[in-house]
Amino acid sequence: MKVVLADLNIEIIEAWRAIMPARADIAMHHGSIFDVQCDALISPANSFGYMDGGLDLAISQYFGWHVQDRAQEAIKARHHGELLVGTAEMVATDHADIPYVILAPTMRVPTVLGAESVNPYLAMRAVILLVEHGTFPDGTPIKAKVQTVAVPGLGTGVGRVPPEICARQMYAALDDHLWGQRHFPGSWLAAVRTQERLTAL
Repeated sequence: MKVVLADLNIEIIEAWRAIMPARADIAMHHGSIFDVQCDALISPANSFGYMDGGLDLAISQYFGWHVQDRAQEAIKARHHGELLVGTAEMVATDHADIPYVILAPTMRVPTVLGAESVNPYLAMRAVILLVEHGTFPDGTPIKAKVQTVAVPGLGTGVGRVPPEICARQMYAALDDHLWGQRHFPGSWLAAVRTQERLTAL
């Protein structure tokens, strides 16, 4: 899976540049996420699939409101009415250039997250696991059709997660779950220290 990190905010771009490695499967785009050539773009949606604010509103206006309808139908049918932070869902857009939107909530409802939240890590992790290990209803692996995803700065809008914290957490999720560096913590103290590294200013 190739990941294109895209945002209009130059501070987020600079934070990504400071931490992301030089790899063929990672790229950055300073500009509209809709300009990225990708198979799916990420909606940092709330847990109930309401797509009428921030980037989600732009997604609804770009693809059509049927994307919100499909998102909520999927949440009701497959997630018992709530897409928890740390999980993800994918819906078709019917758009020729960007065929899918992946919902990866950074918050249950719109709220300020701040620097102490690990939700950007959880949302990025959810995207990776869905694409790398998920399947379509007919059993086809998602990664067979979704090879490039466009991801905005997670939690940096309404959530107000500082750019450097967002970048660190997104890097950690990629390193843990896409690039194969994940190590299970040897104790609860090790787990706490890992969390502290994700949120330290």
